[in-house]
Amino acid sequence: MCAEVHSEQASEPQRSSRRFPRVTRDTARPEGGGRAAPGGLPAPARQWPLLTVMGGVAAGLLLVAVDVFRIGTLVIGLSLLAGAALRFALPSVGMLAVRSRFTDLATYGVLGSVIVLLSMMVQPKPWIHIPFLDDIVHFTVR
Repeated sequence: MCAEVHSEQASEPQRSSRRFPRVTRDTARPEGGGRAAPGGLPAPARQWPLLTVMGGVAAGLLLVAVDVFRIGTLVIGLSLLAGAALRFALPSVGMLAVRSRFTDLATYGVLGSVIVLLSMMVQPKPWIHIPFLDDIVHFTVR
């Protein structure tokens, strides 16, 4: 019986203090951070959700670079909203999962919504007009 107790104690790591270690040895994978496709496929196929969002953002940045600012920023915002939808709908999204599911949804959703809203309000000839936002801008720019 003493041998069994001794072997159980030997398998547990011994810590000399209650402080956290200075060097982190590993980190936990985010919720839903597994492969988005089977492991036998090449890496780009396994990370298709992230590549989809990044491709949309790259296309939006290209449109902004060729002086189609409003449409480009709209594409960027919609790409982030698509990332939020993918994060919500799919159980595993690969590297698109950075934090917890709720935090990723909130981050992608809020940033995407704000970018879409601002792209529709940009001057000249805004597509939408929200009066209290105009007052905030005029108050801060004075």
